[in-house]
Amino acid sequence: MIPQQLLFYCRPGFESDLAAEIAIKAAALGWQGYPLAQPQSGHVRFVLTDERPANALHRDLPLASLVFARQSLVALAPLEGLSREDRLSPIVEQVVASGWNFESLWQETPDTNDAKALAGLIKALQRPLESILKKRGALRRKAGGRRLHLLWTDGDRVQLGMSFPGNRSEQPGGIRRLRFPHDAPSRSTLKLEEAWHEFVPRDQWETRLAEGMQAADLGAAPGGWTWQLVQRGMQVYAIDNGPMDRGLMATGLVEHLREDGFVWAPPMRLDWLVCDIVDKPARVIDMFERWLVKRWCREAVFNLKLPMKRRWEAVSEGLARLDRSLAEAGVHAEIACRHLYHDREEVTVHVRLLN
Repeated sequence: MIPQQLLFYCRPGFESDLAAEIAIKAAALGWQGYPLAQPQSGHVRFVLTDERPANALHRDLPLASLVFARQSLVALAPLEGLSREDRLSPIVEQVVASGWNFESLWQETPDTNDAKALAGLIKALQRPLESILKKRGALRRKAGGRRLHLLWTDGDRVQLGMSFPGNRSEQPGGIRRLRFPHDAPSRSTLKLEEAWHEFVPRDQWETRLAEGMQAADLGAAPGGWTWQLVQRGMQVYAIDNGPMDRGLMATGLVEHLREDGFVWAPPMRLDWLVCDIVDKPARVIDMFERWLVKRWCREAVFNLKLPMKRRWEAVSEGLARLDRSLAEAGVHAEIACRHLYHDREEVTVHVRLLN
Protein backbone atom coordinates (compact mmCIF):
# COMPACT_ATOMS: atom_id res chain seq x y z
CA MET A 1 0.00 0.00 0.00
CA ILE A 2 1.80 3.14 -1.25
CA PRO A 3 0.63 6.35 0.44
CA GLN A 4 -0.69 8.79 -2.13
CA GLN A 5 -1.91 11.53 0.17
CA LEU A 6 -0.52 14.17 2.46
CA LEU A 7 -2.47 15.39 5.46
CA PHE A 8 -2.03 18.86 6.97
CA TYR A 9 -3.49 20.39 10.12
CA CYS A 10 -4.38 24.09 10.25
CA ARG A 11 -6.43 26.62 12.20
CA PRO A 12 -10.14 26.16 11.46
CA GLY A 13 -11.23 28.77 8.93
CA PHE A 14 -7.93 28.73 7.04
CA GLU A 15 -8.45 25.54 5.05
CA SER A 16 -8.81 27.32 1.70
CA ASP A 17 -5.63 29.32 2.33
CA LEU A 18 -3.63 26.21 3.16
CA ALA A 19 -5.13 24.34 0.20
CA ALA A 20 -4.10 27.15 -2.17
CA GLU A 21 -0.60 27.25 -0.68
CA ILE A 22 -0.06 23.50 -1.00
CA ALA A 23 -1.47 23.29 -4.53
CA ILE A 24 0.68 26.17 -5.80
CA LYS A 25 3.88 25.01 -4.12
CA ALA A 26 3.42 21.38 -5.17
CA ALA A 27 2.80 22.40 -8.79
CA ALA A 28 5.89 24.63 -8.74
CA LEU A 29 7.90 21.57 -7.68
CA GLY A 30 6.49 19.53 -10.57
CA TRP A 31 3.96 17.47 -8.59
CA GLN A 32 0.45 16.66 -9.75
CA GLY A 33 -2.46 16.48 -7.35
CA TYR A 34 -5.39 18.32 -5.84
CA PRO A 35 -6.39 19.51 -2.35
CA LEU A 36 -9.53 18.48 -0.48
CA ALA A 37 -10.70 20.89 2.19
CA GLN A 38 -13.93 21.43 4.08
CA PRO A 39 -14.57 24.81 5.74
CA GLN A 40 -13.94 24.89 9.51
CA SER A 41 -12.59 21.33 9.50
CA GLY A 42 -9.09 22.21 10.70
CA HIS A 43 -7.28 20.04 8.16
CA VAL A 44 -6.54 19.66 4.45
CA ARG A 45 -5.82 16.55 2.40
CA PHE A 46 -3.66 16.69 -0.72
CA VAL A 47 -4.30 13.75 -3.03
CA LEU A 48 -1.54 12.92 -5.50
CA THR A 49 -2.27 11.97 -9.08
CA ASP A 50 1.48 11.63 -9.58
CA GLU A 51 2.93 8.12 -9.74
CA ARG A 52 5.67 8.97 -7.27
CA PRO A 53 5.10 8.12 -3.57
CA ALA A 54 3.85 10.84 -1.27
CA ASN A 55 6.97 10.51 0.89
CA ALA A 56 8.98 12.31 -1.78
CA LEU A 57 6.60 15.28 -1.90
CA HIS A 58 6.58 15.36 1.88
CA ARG A 59 10.37 15.84 1.78
CA ASP A 60 10.09 18.44 -0.99
CA LEU A 61 7.59 20.49 1.06
CA PRO A 62 9.12 20.72 4.56
CA LEU A 63 6.74 21.88 7.26
CA ALA A 64 8.98 24.84 8.12
CA SER A 65 8.49 26.20 4.59
CA LEU A 66 4.69 26.24 4.86
CA VAL A 67 2.82 29.24 6.22
CA PHE A 68 -0.60 27.87 7.16
CA ALA A 69 0.20 24.25 8.11
CA ARG A 70 0.52 23.22 11.77
CA GLN A 71 1.43 19.60 11.03
CA SER A 72 2.44 17.65 7.93
CA LEU A 73 1.93 13.91 7.49
CA VAL A 74 2.23 11.23 4.83
CA ALA A 75 -1.24 9.73 4.95
CA LEU A 76 -3.35 6.74 4.03
CA ALA A 77 -6.94 6.94 2.79
CA PRO A 78 -9.46 7.87 5.53
CA LEU A 79 -11.29 5.04 7.26
CA GLU A 80 -15.02 5.77 7.36
CA GLY A 81 -18.09 4.11 8.80
CA LEU A 82 -16.18 2.35 11.59
CA SER A 83 -18.32 0.09 13.74
CA ARG A 84 -18.80 1.08 17.37
CA GLU A 85 -18.33 -2.58 18.27
CA ASP A 86 -14.91 -2.80 16.60
CA ARG A 87 -13.03 0.33 15.64
CA LEU A 88 -9.60 -1.23 16.14
CA SER A 89 -9.55 -3.99 13.53
CA PRO A 90 -9.82 -1.74 10.44
CA ILE A 91 -7.09 0.52 11.87
CA VAL A 92 -4.74 -2.38 12.57
CA GLU A 93 -5.43 -3.93 9.17
CA GLN A 94 -4.60 -0.69 7.38
CA VAL A 95 -1.38 -0.26 9.34
CA VAL A 96 -0.24 -3.82 8.65
CA ALA A 97 -1.12 -3.55 4.96
CA SER A 98 0.91 -0.34 4.69
CA GLY A 99 4.03 -2.00 6.10
CA TRP A 100 4.55 0.97 8.40
CA ASN A 101 6.44 0.68 11.66
CA PHE A 102 6.92 3.42 14.22
CA GLU A 103 8.07 4.22 17.75
CA SER A 104 5.04 6.07 19.09
CA LEU A 105 1.35 6.59 18.43
CA TRP A 106 -0.51 9.88 18.80
CA GLN A 107 -4.28 10.16 18.56
CA GLU A 108 -5.45 13.68 17.71
CA THR A 109 -8.48 15.67 16.66
CA PRO A 110 -8.82 18.90 14.67
CA ASP A 111 -8.80 22.08 16.76
CA THR A 112 -12.60 22.35 16.79
CA ASN A 113 -15.13 22.18 19.62
CA ASP A 114 -17.01 19.28 18.02
CA ALA A 115 -13.83 17.22 17.63
CA LYS A 116 -12.76 17.82 21.24
CA ALA A 117 -15.78 15.78 22.33
CA LEU A 118 -13.89 12.70 21.08
CA ALA A 119 -11.32 12.90 23.90
CA GLY A 120 -12.98 10.11 25.89
CA LEU A 121 -13.04 7.75 22.91
CA ILE A 122 -9.38 8.44 22.16
CA LYS A 123 -8.34 7.74 25.74
CA ALA A 124 -10.26 4.45 25.79
CA LEU A 125 -8.64 3.23 22.56
CA GLN A 126 -5.02 4.17 23.31
CA ARG A 127 -3.82 1.19 25.35
CA PRO A 128 -5.65 -1.54 23.41
CA LEU A 129 -4.42 -0.11 20.12
CA GLU A 130 -0.82 0.12 21.33
CA SER A 131 -0.98 -3.45 22.62
CA ILE A 132 -2.26 -4.88 19.34
CA LEU A 133 0.19 -2.91 17.21
CA LYS A 134 3.10 -4.09 19.37
CA LYS A 135 2.01 -7.69 18.90
CA ARG A 136 1.77 -7.15 15.13
CA GLY A 137 5.30 -5.67 15.05
CA ALA A 138 4.28 -2.21 13.89
CA LEU A 139 4.91 -0.37 17.18
CA ARG A 140 8.51 -1.01 18.15
CA ARG A 141 11.43 0.49 20.05
CA LYS A 142 13.67 1.41 17.13
CA ALA A 143 11.90 2.71 14.02
CA GLY A 144 13.85 5.81 13.04
CA GLY A 145 11.81 8.09 15.29
CA ARG A 146 8.74 7.71 13.11
CA ARG A 147 5.36 8.45 14.68
CA LEU A 148 1.90 7.22 13.72
CA HIS A 149 -0.86 9.84 13.96
CA LEU A 150 -4.55 9.06 14.06
CA LEU A 151 -6.68 12.09 13.21
CA TRP A 152 -10.22 11.47 14.45
CA THR A 153 -12.84 13.71 12.85
CA ASP A 154 -15.81 11.71 14.14
CA GLY A 155 -16.45 8.62 16.19
CA ASP A 156 -16.59 6.51 13.04
CA ARG A 157 -14.01 8.36 10.93
CA VAL A 158 -10.23 8.46 11.28
CA GLN A 159 -7.27 9.08 8.98
CA LEU A 160 -3.83 7.59 9.59
CA GLY A 161 -0.65 9.50 8.88
CA MET A 162 3.08 9.18 9.51
CA SER A 163 5.47 11.88 10.67
CA PHE A 164 9.24 11.95 10.52
CA PRO A 165 11.86 13.58 12.78
CA GLY A 166 13.04 16.94 11.49
CA ASN A 167 9.96 17.51 9.33
CA ARG A 168 7.09 17.71 11.78
CA SER A 169 5.76 19.59 14.76
CA GLU A 170 6.64 17.96 18.06
CA GLN A 171 3.51 19.45 19.63
CA PRO A 172 0.24 17.46 19.76
CA GLY A 173 -2.03 18.80 17.03
CA GLY A 174 0.83 21.03 15.92
CA ILE A 175 -0.17 23.48 18.65
CA ARG A 176 2.36 25.09 21.00
CA ARG A 177 0.40 26.02 24.10
CA LEU A 178 2.08 28.62 26.29
CA ARG A 179 1.11 29.85 29.73
CA PHE A 180 0.23 33.53 29.93
CA PRO A 181 2.65 35.31 32.33
CA HIS A 182 0.51 36.98 35.01
CA ASP A 183 2.59 40.18 35.01
CA ALA A 184 2.71 40.66 31.22
CA PRO A 185 0.76 43.76 30.04
CA SER A 186 -1.26 41.93 27.35
CA ARG A 187 -1.90 38.48 25.90
CA SER A 188 -0.10 39.52 22.70
CA THR A 189 3.10 38.69 24.59
CA LEU A 190 2.48 35.02 23.74
CA LYS A 191 2.80 35.74 20.01
CA LEU A 192 6.42 36.87 20.36
CA GLU A 193 7.28 34.04 22.75
CA GLU A 194 5.88 31.51 20.30
CA ALA A 195 7.75 33.18 17.45
CA TRP A 196 11.04 32.69 19.27
CA HIS A 197 10.26 29.01 19.83
CA GLU A 198 9.39 28.68 16.15
CA PHE A 199 12.22 30.60 14.52
CA VAL A 200 15.18 30.50 16.95
CA PRO A 201 16.54 27.05 17.89
CA ARG A 202 16.43 26.63 21.66
CA ASP A 203 20.16 25.98 21.90
CA GLN A 204 20.82 29.40 20.30
CA TRP A 205 18.72 31.49 22.67
CA GLU A 206 21.69 32.38 24.87
CA THR A 207 23.53 33.93 21.92
CA ARG A 208 20.73 35.30 19.73
CA LEU A 209 18.42 36.43 22.55
CA ALA A 210 21.14 37.54 24.93
CA GLU A 211 21.12 39.85 27.92
CA GLY A 212 22.35 43.34 27.07
CA MET A 213 21.20 43.29 23.46
CA GLN A 214 19.55 46.37 21.94
CA ALA A 215 16.01 46.11 20.57
CA ALA A 216 13.11 48.21 19.33
CA ASP A 217 9.40 47.51 19.61
CA LEU A 218 7.34 49.49 17.09
CA GLY A 219 3.74 50.07 18.19
CA ALA A 220 4.77 48.86 21.63
CA ALA A 221 1.96 50.04 23.97
CA PRO A 222 1.01 48.69 26.41
CA GLY A 223 4.09 46.49 26.18
CA GLY A 224 3.23 42.84 25.55
CA TRP A 225 6.14 42.32 23.17
CA THR A 226 8.44 44.68 25.06
CA TRP A 227 7.83 42.48 28.13
CA GLN A 228 9.40 39.50 26.33
CA LEU A 229 12.46 41.54 25.36
CA VAL A 230 12.89 42.81 28.91
CA GLN A 231 12.61 39.27 30.27
CA ARG A 232 15.66 38.43 28.18
CA GLY A 233 17.51 41.40 29.71
CA MET A 234 17.49 43.54 26.54
CA GLN A 235 17.52 47.34 26.38
CA VAL A 236 14.39 48.38 24.50
CA TYR A 237 13.23 51.41 22.55
CA ALA A 238 9.44 51.30 22.91
CA ILE A 239 7.95 53.37 20.08
CA ASP A 240 4.30 54.31 20.55
CA ASN A 241 2.15 57.35 21.27
CA GLY A 242 0.14 55.31 23.75
CA PRO A 243 0.98 54.65 27.42
CA MET A 244 3.37 51.87 28.45
CA ASP A 245 2.89 49.53 31.39
CA ARG A 246 4.27 51.05 34.60
CA GLY A 247 5.94 47.84 35.68
CA LEU A 248 7.92 47.67 32.46
CA MET A 249 9.04 51.28 32.78
CA ALA A 250 10.19 50.61 36.36
CA THR A 251 12.72 48.02 35.11
CA GLY A 252 14.97 50.76 33.73
CA LEU A 253 15.41 48.74 30.53
CA VAL A 254 12.79 50.59 28.47
CA GLU A 255 13.05 54.00 26.81
CA HIS A 256 9.55 55.07 25.76
CA LEU A 257 9.49 57.37 22.73
CA ARG A 258 6.12 58.86 21.76
CA GLU A 259 6.78 58.73 18.03
CA ASP A 260 5.33 57.18 14.88
CA GLY A 261 6.77 53.70 14.43
CA PHE A 262 6.50 54.00 10.65
CA VAL A 263 8.99 56.88 10.47
CA TRP A 264 11.20 56.44 13.55
CA ALA A 265 14.85 55.53 12.89
CA PRO A 266 17.20 54.00 15.48
CA PRO A 267 20.34 55.82 16.68
CA MET A 268 22.45 52.71 16.07
CA ARG A 269 22.22 49.23 14.60
CA LEU A 270 20.03 47.10 16.84
CA ASP A 271 20.04 43.39 17.52
CA TRP A 272 16.26 42.98 17.31
CA LEU A 273 13.28 44.77 15.79
CA VAL A 274 9.79 43.57 16.70
CA CYS A 275 6.43 44.94 15.61
CA ASP A 276 2.77 44.09 16.14
CA ILE A 277 1.25 47.17 14.49
CA VAL A 278 -2.24 46.73 13.04
CA ASP A 279 -2.08 48.12 9.51
CA LYS A 280 -2.23 47.09 5.87
CA PRO A 281 0.33 44.36 5.02
CA ALA A 282 1.82 46.47 2.20
CA ARG A 283 2.53 49.36 4.57
CA VAL A 284 4.20 47.08 7.11
CA ILE A 285 6.32 45.52 4.35
CA ASP A 286 7.37 49.04 3.28
CA MET A 287 8.58 49.79 6.78
CA PHE A 288 10.55 46.58 7.12
CA GLU A 289 12.11 46.93 3.69
CA ARG A 290 13.54 50.26 4.87
CA TRP A 291 14.89 48.78 8.10
CA LEU A 292 16.39 45.70 6.51
CA VAL A 293 17.86 47.32 3.40
CA LYS A 294 19.57 49.87 5.67
CA ARG A 295 20.63 47.01 7.98
CA TRP A 296 19.26 48.82 11.04
CA CYS A 297 18.72 45.48 12.82
CA ARG A 298 20.16 41.98 12.75
CA GLU A 299 16.89 40.10 13.28
CA ALA A 300 13.24 41.06 13.05
CA VAL A 301 9.88 39.59 13.99
CA PHE A 302 6.69 41.23 12.78
CA ASN A 303 3.06 40.43 12.13
CA LEU A 304 1.20 40.90 8.87
CA LYS A 305 -2.54 41.43 9.39
CA LEU A 306 -4.44 39.41 6.80
CA PRO A 307 -7.28 40.60 4.58
CA MET A 308 -10.61 38.80 4.77
CA LYS A 309 -10.12 37.28 1.32
CA ARG A 310 -7.12 36.05 -0.68
CA ARG A 311 -5.06 35.65 2.47
CA TRP A 312 -2.54 33.26 0.94
CA GLU A 313 -2.10 35.55 -2.06
CA ALA A 314 -1.52 38.59 0.19
CA VAL A 315 1.10 36.73 2.21
CA SER A 316 2.93 35.25 -0.76
CA GLU A 317 2.99 38.53 -2.64
CA GLY A 318 4.29 40.40 0.41
CA LEU A 319 7.03 37.87 1.12
CA ALA A 320 8.09 37.76 -2.52
CA ARG A 321 8.32 41.52 -2.59
CA LEU A 322 10.44 41.63 0.57
CA ASP A 323 12.74 38.91 -0.72
CA ARG A 324 13.14 40.73 -4.04
CA SER A 325 13.91 44.07 -2.38
CA LEU A 326 16.59 42.57 -0.15
CA ALA A 327 18.18 40.71 -3.05
CA GLU A 328 18.30 43.86 -5.18
CA ALA A 329 20.00 45.70 -2.29
CA GLY A 330 22.58 42.95 -1.87
CA VAL A 331 21.23 42.00 1.56
CA HIS A 332 21.46 38.27 2.27
CA ALA A 333 18.75 37.11 4.66
CA GLU A 334 16.73 34.16 5.87
CA ILE A 335 12.98 34.85 5.68
CA ALA A 336 10.40 32.59 7.32
CA CYS A 337 6.68 33.02 7.83
CA ARG A 338 4.23 30.98 9.87
CA HIS A 339 0.62 31.19 11.00
CA LEU A 340 1.27 30.54 14.68
CA TYR A 341 -1.21 29.20 17.20
CA HIS A 342 -1.33 32.52 19.09
CA ASP A 343 -1.87 34.43 15.87
CA ARG A 344 -5.42 35.03 14.77
CA GLU A 345 -6.03 37.00 11.57
CA GLU A 346 -2.32 37.54 11.00
CA VAL A 347 0.88 35.67 10.24
CA THR A 348 4.27 36.09 11.87
CA VAL A 349 7.37 36.83 9.79
CA HIS A 350 10.97 36.36 10.92
CA VAL A 351 13.96 37.80 9.08
CA ARG A 352 17.61 37.20 9.97
CA LEU A 353 20.29 39.12 8.13
CA LEU A 354 23.34 37.11 7.15
CA ASN A 355 25.63 39.97 6.10
